[in-house]
Amino acid sequence: MLMDPWEATLLVIATIGSVGVAVGAWFQEKRSSATQLAAVQRKLDLVMDHLGIAEPVEPEVVRHLESGRTIEAVRAYRKQTGTSLVEAKQAVDRIAGGLPLKR
Repeated sequence: MLMDPWEATLLVIATIGSVGVAVGAWFQEKRSSATQLAAVQRKLDLVMDHLGIAEPVEPEVVRHLESGRTIEAVRAYRKQTGTSLVEAKQAVDRIAGGLPLKR
């Protein structure tokens, strides 16, 4: 028994709709996970700051900062941690603020 064109069209539309809903739910879950991870990272940063625990710094980042090469320090920090450009710049600025001034 063959389907008439109307039934076939409805079946295709229902299938596309189901796939669309599944993909939308997957993207929403992914976005939600990223938001939750960012919140956990912020809280961990606050706890570390409160306890006075400094994040480990690669000697390469410090070496670049001591040589006045901030951009290279940010690149090295991003390579080390995988953070975004903004986060790496902020971290490098904090690190630079804790280094003794060279005369």
